[in-house]
Amino acid sequence: MKKNYAVVPQWWFLVMLVLVLGLSIFSCEGFGQELQLPYWGVLLAAGLACFSTLPVGIITATTNQQPVNVVTELIIGYLYPGRPLANVVFKTYGYISMSQAIMFLMDFKLGHYMKIPPRSMFTVQLVGTVLASSVYFGTSWWLLESVSNICDPAKLPAGSPWTCPGDEVFYNASVIWGVVGPQRIFGRLGRYAKMNYFFLAGALAPVPVWALSQAFPERGWIRLISMPVLLSATAVMPSARSVNYLMWGAVGLTFNHVVYRRYKAWWARHNYVLSAALDAGVVFMGMASYAMLQSRGIYGVNWWGLQVDDHCDLARCPTAPGVSVPGCPVQ
Repeated sequence: MKKNYAVVPQWWFLVMLVLVLGLSIFSCEGFGQELQLPYWGVLLAAGLACFSTLPVGIITATTNQQPVNVVTELIIGYLYPGRPLANVVFKTYGYISMSQAIMFLMDFKLGHYMKIPPRSMFTVQLVGTVLASSVYFGTSWWLLESVSNICDPAKLPAGSPWTCPGDEVFYNASVIWGVVGPQRIFGRLGRYAKMNYFFLAGALAPVPVWALSQAFPERGWIRLISMPVLLSATAVMPSARSVNYLMWGAVGLTFNHVVYRRYKAWWARHNYVLSAALDAGVVFMGMASYAMLQSRGIYGVNWWGLQVDDHCDLARCPTAPGVSVPGCPVQ
């Protein structure tokens, strides 16, 4: 590749870093400081992203896990409590930017394998990022202005698709880590301070596996045990109903325990293409669902398996003692 194509100069990346970092500080300090995060929070988040990209990139390459998500919320929750927007913005600059950096590295790696010129890859990534972020922002603005009571299921009509489940996750995280804060949950003011010992347990978890692999070198399967996967695999399970978990598990078990065991040669050649095909299938199914159902006003589809799904009406009830909510028992 170096013999046939010019490499991307390092100063291109440095210019982008300085430019975007300056725009980020301007966005947080300007506009009446509505984002609540001061300049030092942006610099701390950028430093955290730079520091964690290499180790998390190694973990991602070997385990497909990115374990820094909650850590950013925990850090800013301790340093700057009571500010939900600052917590979300810090997570964006500290974790999501690092995650996107790893995604860009994956793109560069794929482009290297496909013999695409590195400078063309850099240009495409830059243009794609600007275009995608502009479309996302414009679409969000349009939806907020045009859809009444968006993201408020209590005021939306039955079967409305604008319930925003993904945005609820971000909102709940901003309340838990920003408004309440980790100090009142996992700190001296909370009831779950002892859960912090799990950070130490997670750091020490690979040690027994390494010790067993050294004690029994003839058993090669011990080296294949990955504690990051075992400890954090459930974090990437689909946030959906039980029928989705069943299908997710069925596909994983089928391909891992049937296809891989019987057709290892085929799996070695086509597993990357198969993974991309499964992802593309979800996207095409979403587009087909919108074109054939939602565009015709059909929203509440009783898909197979949903009728026997597990429902717990009490899950929305408060657990604090003495709080009275209609339809819920008082603790």
